[in-house]
Amino acid sequence: MGTTFPDLTAGEPSSALLPIVSLWRREIVRFYRQKSRVIGVILSPLVFWLVIGSGFGNSYRSGAGDQHYLQYFFPGALLMIVLFTSIFTMMSVIEDRDRGFLSSVLVAPVSRSVIVLGKVLGGTTLAGVQGSLFLVFAPAVGAHFNVSGLLLIVLSVFLMAFALTALGFTLAWRMESAQAFHAIVNLFLIPLWLLSGALFAVNNASGWIQWVMRLNPLTYGLDVLRTALFPSTASMNQFSLPTSLMILIAFTAVIFSVAFLMVNRRTTQPVA
Repeated sequence: MGTTFPDLTAGEPSSALLPIVSLWRREIVRFYRQKSRVIGVILSPLVFWLVIGSGFGNSYRSGAGDQHYLQYFFPGALLMIVLFTSIFTMMSVIEDRDRGFLSSVLVAPVSRSVIVLGKVLGGTTLAGVQGSLFLVFAPAVGAHFNVSGLLLIVLSVFLMAFALTALGFTLAWRMESAQAFHAIVNLFLIPLWLLSGALFAVNNASGWIQWVMRLNPLTYGLDVLRTALFPSTASMNQFSLPTSLMILIAFTAVIFSVAFLMVNRRTTQPVA
């Protein structure tokens, strides 16, 4: 990896901004150098959306008028892009540890907190950009939004990407190998997405599944996103738009705090 960490010495006042920007930029450059990852992140949800949306198109009723399943599944496909990009971007934590880069960052005269912020912002940017690119297909399913709707989409995508990247960072920080990370992430990733309302509405699920879905914070993020794209579906939401946003913000704050505490916790076990 050609990207270098800023030259900070112990005698200089440590600026938090410079290492944060450097780590953020490093995440961006590394991701877009791997063309296969970029193509996979975009095309996989697109194929899922077209195949599943078309396949269930004549047999599914969302409960929001005559909405076609391609319309209903569109926010879920966008969430899939954000989810997979956010989580798997944090594979870089394990790669940085294996290559010794993380060791060099940890001994630099900067707070460990900037490591969390720099890497999480990098993953958030990637997930946000990848998710936003998918919006070019929105007019094809009848989603038309004004400036306030676009701002709401950007806000919900940013919050979900930030929370999920922080979750990925938290999981990767203590993982010993990429294989272990994949195993644990798959344990969380698919259920989180399936039970967010991406494939079926909460109100159409069986009793105990409805309760599980209501405990899933992504359900409320998807409610915000769905309302911004298709305002007529607001009646399907579990809570009002402000309440859903508050739950999403609280989830983001909790997960990011956990990542902060984990990185700053003193332990006898090596982290790099």
